[in-house]
Amino acid sequence: MASVRRVMLLAFATALWISGTQRAEAQLKLGYYAHSCPRAEAIVKDEVEKALADDEGVGADLLRMHFHDCFVRGCDASLLLDSTNASKAEKDAQINLTLEGFDVIDTVKEKLEAACKGVVSCADLLTFAARDAIVHYGGIHYKVPSGRRDGRISIASDTDVLPSPDFKLAKLTDLFISKGLSQTDMVILSGAHTVGIAHCDAFSKRLDSGDPTLDSKYARVLRRQCPPKSNNTVPMDPKTPNKFDNRYYRLVLSNRGLFTSDVSLTSTPGTATLVESLARNFKSFQLKFAEAIVKMGSIGVLTGNDGEVRSNCRVVN
Repeated sequence: MASVRRVMLLAFATALWISGTQRAEAQLKLGYYAHSCPRAEAIVKDEVEKALADDEGVGADLLRMHFHDCFVRGCDASLLLDSTNASKAEKDAQINLTLEGFDVIDTVKEKLEAACKGVVSCADLLTFAARDAIVHYGGIHYKVPSGRRDGRISIASDTDVLPSPDFKLAKLTDLFISKGLSQTDMVILSGAHTVGIAHCDAFSKRLDSGDPTLDSKYARVLRRQCPPKSNNTVPMDPKTPNKFDNRYYRLVLSNRGLFTSDVSLTSTPGTATLVESLARNFKSFQLKFAEAIVKMGSIGVLTGNDGEVRSNCRVVN
């Protein structure tokens, strides 16, 4: 009975989120800034390209920021707010302390304000920046509906909902369903691990325990790169860490995914089949990822008269 109740609750939650997501998608629209700030997306792209020319890895942070923002209070740029004397903000929660690139957002926002004062939200800025980082790394360009407004609340403890590298398939699936996304979306969005780095402590338990689901040869390499008590980092894809390709899925299939959450993607026949399909077909992965991240970008958005358009992404107006 407990399992039946759990399924019923998840179904109810999914229905609520789908309803909310559909309303959000109806309110967001392509070309939202066509008249109010026609160069908005071009400005974001130019500044992201400049930032990536200086630091090739920061694009992965921008992508991770978008994900961490949307899964906490919806895609409202709450992640970008600074802590105050009264409240510790999301960006200062433990899970977000390794994020870099907030200075990139600041620079882009300054350019947008100079061009179109008070028009482009930080939430849309972050959504555009994540897309442009993906394109820089070799992903396809996809159209981003916009019209998000910025939230005024950011609380560090709200980040407890973010997935841990230790999560297994069932827990990951439940989390994504609670946000109006499917298990398929979860497997596809996990492909973002094809770029960027990971801190050793995020997977050290697997090394310490001799996890049999981690390729033994790869584990030996990782132990050399991650000596005890170190705070080192390793690329999530050792061969193409700055290329948005589908090699991540081939790594997962060969037991070379870094996290427990990665290896869990092959723990059921259905998800394993999807991983195999994405590993075989690069174009299919690109198209599916674009579709899934646009869907993610509509989670809990504020539109219309809700929220505000911050003049500085770090503070409320």
